[in-house]
Amino acid sequence: MSNTKVTNDINKVLDKAIEKWESDDIFILTDTNTYELCLPKLLKSDKLKKSHVITISAGDDMKNVDSLQQIWAYLSENGATRKSLMINLGGGMITDIGGFAAATFKRGIDYINVSTTLLGAVDAATGGKTGINFLGFKNEIGSFAPAKDVFISVDFFKTLDDKNIRSGYAEMLKHALISSKNDWQDVLKFDLEEVDFEELTALLERNSEIKENIVEADPKEQGIRKALNLGHTFAHAIESWSYTSGNPVLHGYAVAWGLVCELYLSHIKLNFPKEELLRLKYFVREHYGRYDCGCDDYDELIELMKHDKKNEKKLIIFTLLSNVGEVVINQTATNDEIIECLDFLVS
Repeated sequence: MSNTKVTNDINKVLDKAIEKWESDDIFILTDTNTYELCLPKLLKSDKLKKSHVITISAGDDMKNVDSLQQIWAYLSENGATRKSLMINLGGGMITDIGGFAAATFKRGIDYINVSTTLLGAVDAATGGKTGINFLGFKNEIGSFAPAKDVFISVDFFKTLDDKNIRSGYAEMLKHALISSKNDWQDVLKFDLEEVDFEELTALLERNSEIKENIVEADPKEQGIRKALNLGHTFAHAIESWSYTSGNPVLHGYAVAWGLVCELYLSHIKLNFPKEELLRLKYFVREHYGRYDCGCDDYDELIELMKHDKKNEKKLIIFTLLSNVGEVVINQTATNDEIIECLDFLVS
């Protein structure tokens, strides 16, 4: 289980963490964005000034085999050993691919995630899932390999634009929905128009607690950890389709739209309260806009859902809710029901 800490002093917590690793060398993985915006802050630390820096191109479409080979090659050519330490500095793309690179290089080296985006903090950085996209499918290749430490630096969030804040916030909506009515009320009250970072930090700490409790109970996703998949069967299809259609959307926007679809499916199959469904739909419509999709695209979205990793026996598997905080896993749906959900989303 990773040790997750939300901090306003990233150098202090990193320095303390590095002291306990008997590391031959330290390698910091960045993308072209975090190299410019975040790395300079880390290099102020005396313990990190001599670190090797690996930089790959930014963007989720770069979470691929070519980038992975680039990381492996740099580690190999610069003398990394099984006692080396890797620090993944970035959002979900970096922590996903960096974690996978670390987990597989020389059969595994230790790594620390330093999350610089809200989405990465509440989603990819914690929980131990690592991986890359492959053949157009999200996270098709990967492994469970928890970071030794996860540090969430709130200071870095202030470099994010409005869309990236909202993208991360969608995962917080999900965590609240699977947790409790009190958590659900709290996330709905937060003002996304005028972000209060102190209030956001408190919500983020609660979100991390919700996720860590679930992951600790089910690290390999055999049961209750599937609660974290709420909204994601639709979301991964929407996100994959957006890249092929030439109009890529941020992961959190796909999650927000996926939540609307899967709460509607929860309503028609499990009698999830209509009032809460509509509260989510109106919140998403206000803050994430309308999903631009037509009925001519439905077949392709359904086909993408058939490749979801959660599927079993050729059935598309969903995590649904019978009420806020009441999770029902391993649910299925007919094509007609999936189409009904998409119609509800775009209506």
